[in-house]
Amino acid sequence: MMSKRETVLTALAALLGSSAAEVLRNVGLPARVPAAGLLILHDGVPGEPDVTLSPPLWHYQHRAEMDVFIEAKDGRDAKFDALLVEVGSLIAADRTLGGLCDWVEAEAPEPSELALEGATGLKAAAVAVVLHYSTTDPLN
Repeated sequence: MMSKRETVLTALAALLGSSAAEVLRNVGLPARVPAAGLLILHDGVPGEPDVTLSPPLWHYQHRAEMDVFIEAKDGRDAKFDALLVEVGSLIAADRTLGGLCDWVEAEAPEPSELALEGATGLKAAAVAVVLHYSTTDPLN
């Protein structure tokens, strides 16, 4: 049986997998970025929960991190923006991840330009995705 945390993160990765970009989880930057882009989901931190009693529930605002990458010679900014809009639309279409979360929201991206040897240049962003969910045990 998977923990609530892992169930929610797996569901988020599956949702992101509906995008045209390749989706990976908890890895470093691979040697190449596919033409449609690359999303790397990192587990992030669940943060300090609020706790209610009777029955005991731990309420988390889990902050997962997603790295977004586009490599293109032409139209890189437009492709990058389109990928971010696509991700935003996917999240907006299922804000509860099928009922696993109370709410899911992405924060504004923090874009940057990456110059890598042998690459045409990458446009990247770090995007926090906040997952609001409750569980019966901090380890569950």
